[in-house]
Amino acid sequence: MSILADKNTRVLVQGITGREGRFQTALMVEYGTKVVGGITPGKGGEWIDGNIPVFDTVKEAREATGANTSIIYVPGPYAADAIYEAIDAGIPLIVCISDPIPLQDMLRVRYYLDRSKSRLIGPNCPGVLTPEQAKVGIIPGYVSMPGNVGVVSKSGTLTYEVVNALTQRGIGQSTCVGIGGDPVNGTSFIDVLGMFEEDPETEKIVLIGEIGGTDEQKAAEFIASKMTKPVISFIAGRTAPPGRTMGHAGAMIEGGVGSAEEKISKLKAAGVKVAMHPEQIPDLL
Repeated sequence: MSILADKNTRVLVQGITGREGRFQTALMVEYGTKVVGGITPGKGGEWIDGNIPVFDTVKEAREATGANTSIIYVPGPYAADAIYEAIDAGIPLIVCISDPIPLQDMLRVRYYLDRSKSRLIGPNCPGVLTPEQAKVGIIPGYVSMPGNVGVVSKSGTLTYEVVNALTQRGIGQSTCVGIGGDPVNGTSFIDVLGMFEEDPETEKIVLIGEIGGTDEQKAAEFIASKMTKPVISFIAGRTAPPGRTMGHAGAMIEGGVGSAEEKISKLKAAGVKVAMHPEQIPDLL
Protein backbone atom coordinates (compact mmCIF):
# COMPACT_ATOMS: atom_id res chain seq x y z
CA MET A 1 0.00 0.00 0.00
CA SER A 2 0.93 3.65 0.17
CA ILE A 3 -0.43 6.92 1.51
CA LEU A 4 -1.75 9.90 -0.43
CA ALA A 5 -0.79 8.78 -3.96
CA ASP A 6 -0.53 5.51 -5.85
CA LYS A 7 -0.74 4.09 -9.38
CA ASN A 8 -4.46 4.92 -9.56
CA THR A 9 -4.06 8.62 -8.66
CA ARG A 10 -5.41 10.90 -11.42
CA VAL A 11 -3.58 14.22 -11.46
CA LEU A 12 -4.41 17.70 -12.76
CA VAL A 13 -1.63 20.27 -13.19
CA GLN A 14 -2.56 23.88 -12.41
CA GLY A 15 -0.21 26.10 -14.40
CA ILE A 16 0.60 23.35 -16.92
CA THR A 17 1.52 25.72 -19.76
CA GLY A 18 4.12 27.62 -17.73
CA ARG A 19 7.80 26.74 -17.93
CA GLU A 20 7.99 24.85 -14.63
CA GLY A 21 4.56 23.28 -14.99
CA ARG A 22 5.29 21.90 -18.42
CA PHE A 23 8.79 20.68 -17.49
CA GLN A 24 7.67 18.93 -14.30
CA THR A 25 4.60 17.46 -15.98
CA ALA A 26 6.86 15.70 -18.48
CA LEU A 27 8.91 14.21 -15.62
CA MET A 28 5.80 13.04 -13.77
CA VAL A 29 4.41 11.39 -16.90
CA GLU A 30 7.79 9.78 -17.63
CA TYR A 31 7.73 8.28 -14.12
CA GLY A 32 4.33 6.74 -14.79
CA THR A 33 2.03 9.19 -13.01
CA LYS A 34 -1.44 9.48 -14.52
CA VAL A 35 -1.59 13.15 -15.48
CA VAL A 36 -5.08 13.48 -16.95
CA GLY A 37 -5.30 17.21 -17.58
CA GLY A 38 -4.00 20.69 -16.95
CA ILE A 39 -5.43 24.11 -16.18
CA THR A 40 -4.43 27.49 -17.58
CA PRO A 41 -7.21 30.11 -17.79
CA GLY A 42 -7.68 31.24 -21.37
CA LYS A 43 -5.91 28.24 -22.89
CA GLY A 44 -8.70 25.70 -22.63
CA GLY A 45 -8.88 23.44 -25.66
CA GLU A 46 -5.13 23.24 -26.15
CA TRP A 47 -3.15 20.02 -25.70
CA ILE A 48 0.20 19.30 -24.04
CA ASP A 49 2.38 16.79 -25.88
CA GLY A 50 -0.62 15.76 -27.90
CA ASN A 51 -2.38 13.78 -25.17
CA ILE A 52 -2.94 15.98 -22.09
CA PRO A 53 -5.95 18.30 -22.47
CA VAL A 54 -5.85 21.85 -21.11
CA PHE A 55 -8.92 23.36 -19.42
CA ASP A 56 -9.82 26.88 -18.31
CA THR A 57 -10.96 25.86 -14.80
CA VAL A 58 -10.31 23.12 -12.27
CA LYS A 59 -14.04 22.39 -11.98
CA GLU A 60 -14.30 21.79 -15.71
CA ALA A 61 -11.17 19.63 -15.70
CA ARG A 62 -12.33 17.48 -12.81
CA GLU A 63 -15.75 16.87 -14.36
CA ALA A 64 -14.15 15.85 -17.65
CA THR A 65 -11.33 13.65 -16.31
CA GLY A 66 -12.41 12.29 -12.92
CA ALA A 67 -9.21 13.65 -11.36
CA ASN A 68 -8.74 13.23 -7.60
CA THR A 69 -5.50 15.20 -7.17
CA SER A 70 -4.21 18.58 -8.29
CA ILE A 71 -0.65 19.88 -8.27
CA ILE A 72 0.02 23.63 -8.39
CA TYR A 73 2.95 25.19 -10.26
CA VAL A 74 1.44 28.69 -10.29
CA PRO A 75 3.78 31.56 -9.24
CA GLY A 76 3.60 32.40 -5.53
CA PRO A 77 1.55 35.63 -5.72
CA TYR A 78 -1.25 33.76 -7.54
CA ALA A 79 -0.97 30.36 -5.85
CA ALA A 80 -3.48 31.07 -3.06
CA ASP A 81 -6.22 31.65 -5.65
CA ALA A 82 -5.22 28.37 -7.35
CA ILE A 83 -5.63 26.55 -4.02
CA TYR A 84 -9.05 28.13 -3.47
CA GLU A 85 -10.12 27.01 -6.95
CA ALA A 86 -9.01 23.43 -6.32
CA ILE A 87 -10.85 23.35 -2.98
CA ASP A 88 -14.03 24.74 -4.57
CA ALA A 89 -13.81 22.07 -7.27
CA GLY A 90 -13.81 19.38 -4.58
CA ILE A 91 -10.30 18.04 -5.25
CA PRO A 92 -9.47 15.68 -2.33
CA LEU A 93 -5.67 16.09 -2.50
CA ILE A 94 -3.96 19.35 -3.46
CA VAL A 95 -0.16 19.60 -3.69
CA CYS A 96 1.29 23.11 -3.88
CA ILE A 97 4.91 23.47 -5.00
CA SER A 98 4.69 27.27 -5.29
CA ASP A 99 6.99 29.56 -3.30
CA PRO A 100 6.75 32.12 -1.86
CA ILE A 101 3.12 32.55 -0.86
CA PRO A 102 2.59 35.58 1.43
CA LEU A 103 1.90 34.59 5.04
CA GLN A 104 -1.39 36.52 5.16
CA ASP A 105 -2.57 34.64 2.08
CA MET A 106 -1.76 31.29 3.68
CA LEU A 107 -3.56 32.20 6.90
CA ARG A 108 -6.73 32.78 4.85
CA VAL A 109 -6.14 29.60 2.84
CA ARG A 110 -5.75 27.55 6.01
CA TYR A 111 -9.00 28.94 7.44
CA TYR A 112 -10.81 28.03 4.21
CA LEU A 113 -9.09 24.64 3.96
CA ASP A 114 -10.11 23.64 7.49
CA ARG A 115 -13.76 24.05 6.50
CA SER A 116 -13.45 21.85 3.43
CA LYS A 117 -12.91 18.16 2.66
CA SER A 118 -9.65 18.79 0.80
CA ARG A 119 -6.13 18.08 2.03
CA LEU A 120 -3.26 20.41 1.08
CA ILE A 121 0.39 19.31 0.94
CA GLY A 122 2.65 22.37 1.02
CA PRO A 123 3.09 25.08 -0.07
CA ASN A 124 6.82 25.40 -0.79
CA CYS A 125 7.25 21.65 -0.78
CA PRO A 126 8.59 18.89 -3.07
CA GLY A 127 5.33 16.93 -3.04
CA VAL A 128 4.66 13.21 -2.74
CA LEU A 129 6.46 10.18 -4.19
CA THR A 130 5.31 6.59 -3.93
CA PRO A 131 8.17 4.61 -5.51
CA GLU A 132 7.31 3.00 -8.84
CA GLN A 133 3.67 4.11 -8.51
CA ALA A 134 3.24 7.89 -8.58
CA LYS A 135 5.30 11.06 -8.44
CA VAL A 136 3.18 14.11 -7.61
CA GLY A 137 5.77 16.83 -7.33
CA ILE A 138 9.48 17.32 -7.87
CA ILE A 139 11.11 14.54 -5.82
CA PRO A 140 13.51 12.76 -8.23
CA GLY A 141 12.09 9.31 -8.85
CA TYR A 142 15.47 7.71 -9.53
CA VAL A 143 16.66 8.16 -5.91
CA SER A 144 13.91 5.91 -4.52
CA MET A 145 12.95 2.24 -4.43
CA PRO A 146 9.84 0.46 -3.09
CA GLY A 147 9.95 -0.73 0.50
CA ASN A 148 8.50 -0.35 3.99
CA VAL A 149 10.02 2.90 5.31
CA GLY A 150 7.82 6.00 5.28
CA VAL A 151 9.59 9.34 4.96
CA VAL A 152 8.16 12.72 5.99
CA SER A 153 10.21 15.90 5.76
CA LYS A 154 10.08 19.68 5.91
CA SER A 155 13.08 19.99 3.59
CA GLY A 156 13.03 19.10 -0.09
CA THR A 157 16.78 18.74 -0.51
CA LEU A 158 17.16 16.65 2.65
CA THR A 159 14.31 14.43 1.45
CA TYR A 160 16.27 13.62 -1.70
CA GLU A 161 19.50 13.10 0.24
CA VAL A 162 17.97 10.79 2.84
CA VAL A 163 15.90 8.78 0.35
CA ASN A 164 18.99 8.31 -1.81
CA ALA A 165 21.01 7.18 1.22
CA LEU A 166 18.31 4.63 2.08
CA THR A 167 18.16 3.33 -1.48
CA GLN A 168 21.93 3.01 -1.68
CA ARG A 169 21.74 0.72 1.36
CA GLY A 170 18.88 -1.32 -0.11
CA ILE A 171 16.26 0.18 2.23
CA GLY A 172 13.10 0.90 0.24
CA GLN A 173 10.37 3.43 0.94
CA SER A 174 6.58 3.13 1.08
CA THR A 175 5.83 6.83 0.45
CA CYS A 176 7.96 9.98 0.70
CA VAL A 177 6.10 13.15 1.73
CA GLY A 178 7.54 16.67 1.70
CA ILE A 179 5.27 18.88 3.81
CA GLY A 180 7.22 22.12 3.30
CA GLY A 181 8.85 24.47 5.77
CA ASP A 182 6.64 27.57 5.67
CA PRO A 183 5.14 28.86 8.95
CA VAL A 184 1.61 27.95 7.77
CA ASN A 185 1.05 24.85 5.67
CA GLY A 186 -1.69 22.37 4.93
CA THR A 187 -0.41 19.10 6.40
CA SER A 188 1.64 18.56 9.55
CA PHE A 189 4.06 15.92 10.77
CA ILE A 190 1.27 14.55 12.98
CA ASP A 191 -1.07 14.17 10.00
CA VAL A 192 1.48 12.13 8.03
CA LEU A 193 2.64 10.11 11.04
CA GLY A 194 -0.97 9.09 11.62
CA MET A 195 -1.29 7.94 8.01
CA PHE A 196 1.91 5.90 8.24
CA GLU A 197 0.74 4.36 11.52
CA GLU A 198 -2.42 3.16 9.76
CA ASP A 199 -0.62 1.92 6.63
CA PRO A 200 0.01 -1.84 6.99
CA GLU A 201 2.98 -1.80 4.61
CA THR A 202 4.85 1.00 6.39
CA GLU A 203 6.91 -0.60 9.16
CA LYS A 204 9.34 2.21 10.09
CA ILE A 205 9.30 5.98 9.68
CA VAL A 206 11.93 8.66 9.06
CA LEU A 207 11.04 12.20 10.19
CA ILE A 208 13.24 15.04 8.91
CA GLY A 209 12.74 18.30 10.76
CA GLU A 210 14.49 21.61 11.17
CA ILE A 211 14.75 24.57 13.51
CA GLY A 212 11.83 26.94 14.03
CA GLY A 213 8.36 26.49 15.46
CA THR A 214 7.07 23.60 17.54
CA ASP A 215 5.95 21.04 14.93
CA GLU A 216 8.65 18.54 15.87
CA GLN A 217 7.86 18.89 19.58
CA LYS A 218 4.18 18.20 18.87
CA ALA A 219 5.21 15.24 16.71
CA ALA A 220 7.25 13.89 19.62
CA GLU A 221 4.18 14.01 21.88
CA PHE A 222 2.14 12.23 19.21
CA ILE A 223 4.81 9.55 18.77
CA ALA A 224 4.97 8.93 22.53
CA SER A 225 1.22 8.60 22.93
CA LYS A 226 -0.07 7.22 19.61
CA MET A 227 2.65 5.52 17.57
CA THR A 228 3.53 1.83 17.71
CA LYS A 229 6.03 1.89 14.83
CA PRO A 230 9.67 2.94 15.30
CA VAL A 231 10.60 6.47 14.23
CA ILE A 232 14.07 7.72 13.27
CA SER A 233 14.69 11.46 13.01
CA PHE A 234 17.15 14.08 11.86
CA ILE A 235 16.86 17.77 12.80
CA ALA A 236 18.67 20.30 10.59
CA GLY A 237 20.04 23.58 11.90
CA ARG A 238 22.01 22.70 15.04
CA THR A 239 24.48 25.54 14.38
CA ALA A 240 21.95 28.16 13.24
CA PRO A 241 22.07 31.54 15.07
CA PRO A 242 18.88 32.68 16.90
CA GLY A 243 16.76 35.33 15.18
CA ARG A 244 17.90 34.60 11.64
CA THR A 245 15.83 32.79 9.04
CA MET A 246 17.73 29.81 7.66
CA GLY A 247 16.41 28.43 4.36
CA HIS A 248 12.67 28.06 4.82
CA ALA A 249 10.52 30.93 6.01
CA GLY A 250 9.63 28.98 9.15
CA ALA A 251 13.21 28.00 10.01
CA MET A 252 14.00 30.62 12.63
CA ILE A 253 14.63 30.35 16.37
CA GLU A 254 12.55 33.03 18.13
CA GLY A 255 12.38 33.77 21.83
CA GLY A 256 14.38 30.64 22.65
CA VAL A 257 11.73 28.40 21.04
CA GLY A 258 12.44 26.13 18.11
CA SER A 259 16.11 25.27 18.59
CA ALA A 260 17.49 21.99 17.29
CA GLU A 261 18.53 21.00 20.83
CA GLU A 262 14.99 21.47 22.13
CA LYS A 263 13.51 19.38 19.34
CA ILE A 264 16.11 16.62 19.64
CA SER A 265 15.57 16.42 23.40
CA LYS A 266 11.78 16.05 22.98
CA LEU A 267 12.15 13.39 20.29
CA LYS A 268 14.65 11.36 22.29
CA ALA A 269 12.35 11.52 25.32
CA ALA A 270 9.62 10.03 23.09
CA GLY A 271 11.86 7.08 22.21
CA VAL A 272 12.94 8.37 18.81
CA LYS A 273 16.49 7.64 17.67
CA VAL A 274 17.98 10.90 16.35
CA ALA A 275 20.73 10.95 13.75
CA MET A 276 23.45 13.58 14.01
CA HIS A 277 23.82 13.67 10.22
CA PRO A 278 21.61 12.32 7.40
CA GLU A 279 24.02 9.54 6.40
CA GLN A 280 23.56 7.97 9.85
CA ILE A 281 19.84 7.30 9.28
CA PRO A 282 20.27 3.95 7.46
CA ASP A 283 22.42 2.66 10.32
CA LEU A 284 19.79 3.65 12.90
CA LEU A 285 17.09 1.91 10.85
